[in-house]
Amino acid sequence: MSSNKKGELDTQLNEVRQASASKFTDEKKKIYADGISSVQNSGVLDSALKVGDKTPNFTLKNALNESVSLYNELKNGPVVLTWYRGGWCPYCNITLHALQEKLPEFKQEGATLLALTPELPDNSLSTSEKHSLEYTVLSDVGNLIGKKYGVVYTLTDDVASIYNTGFGLNKVNGDTSNELPLAATYVIDTNGIITYAFLDADYTQRAEPSEILSALKQLK
Repeated sequence: MSSNKKGELDTQLNEVRQASASKFTDEKKKIYADGISSVQNSGVLDSALKVGDKTPNFTLKNALNESVSLYNELKNGPVVLTWYRGGWCPYCNITLHALQEKLPEFKQEGATLLALTPELPDNSLSTSEKHSLEYTVLSDVGNLIGKKYGVVYTLTDDVASIYNTGFGLNKVNGDTSNELPLAATYVIDTNGIITYAFLDADYTQRAEPSEILSALKQLK
């Protein structure tokens, strides 16, 4: 678990938390709270790769259907690897924007930013276009890479029902597993070793871009 100091990103995310709390019924609040408890109790935070672990290589297709390999990217410098749940998630969209704003500073440290999502490529492309992202969005269909990194969990039936009724989770992900990745973020050095890890059972909590930048600066 990384300490997530209250930073600029968290201030923005808190506005969404408060807006959601004001419009959700008590029943819906409980369903989401139970969902976060379920993630905490699932063991995923223990199984996820941590600082000091060697990352497994992977090759995934980007929004333009080009293959991108982690180890190839590491030949050019460190990699910031982050997961997001999908373009339907407001917390993810705010985080993607915040990472975009910090991207020039990441690049100054020689780093590449890769964002993984279980959404099918057609859906990730529209997310990428919509947010004019200048970094690589990769479709991890079936969460196969997420599982290698130990960051995947299964939604509770109640949360899965809300997501499938609300925006068709199974359709955008192309399967009926009702599995999602943690909003995990890693800084990986050129040897493939994780030097910074952000892991949290609560999907409304995210790695602060300023913390990621600090981790990149420490690699020098």
